[in-house]
Amino acid sequence: MRILLVGYGKMGRLVGELAPQYGCEVVGVMDPQSPSHGGGPDAPQWNGVDVAIDFSIPAVVVGNAAALARRGINLVIGTTGWQNDESSVRQAARLFAGQTEFGAFLHEAHHATKKDAPSGTALLLKQTMERAGFPRLIDISSTRAGFIPGTHTVGFDGPAETVTLSHTARDRTAFARGAIAAAKWVTGKRGWFNMRDVLGIGPI
Repeated sequence: MRILLVGYGKMGRLVGELAPQYGCEVVGVMDPQSPSHGGGPDAPQWNGVDVAIDFSIPAVVVGNAAALARRGINLVIGTTGWQNDESSVRQAARLFAGQTEFGAFLHEAHHATKKDAPSGTALLLKQTMERAGFPRLIDISSTRAGFIPGTHTVGFDGPAETVTLSHTARDRTAFARGAIAAAKWVTGKRGWFNMRDVLGIGPI
């Protein structure tokens, strides 16, 4: 499988390092900020690319996705990996929705160079809790320090106890491997999918 890396920061480089383990070949990089930049989404050298893996920045994702789609190139948009646990968060939100004495909070921590705060995953989790019926304020806080790959904690706090669900990434390889697995799965398919589709677990 021939992969185009869109964005060549830490995650893009890590995907490139791991790709051969999955029988994949990185054929180029699309990142104007990198010396490895080989051209924009319409460049002819991307003819024959099977899948693009995007770990760029939010501002350019939509434009790149549209341009690559016109060329028939499948695209995997890199995520922070929490979606596998989203069902647990939804169920917890349902259980605590009727317990009026419990308040809810979200805390996420990432490395000092991560630009967005709160993270997109934290905002998604908040949305998941609200859609599950949690009716009260959900406070979100963020930490940016050192080299933390990623930690997300959902908490429900009552008069005598705190219940938390937490996910901690030990390093970025989990996200890179997930992106490559998704790229292999999506090859030859048409449509919009998420990691539930890739993992075969369907809607929850």
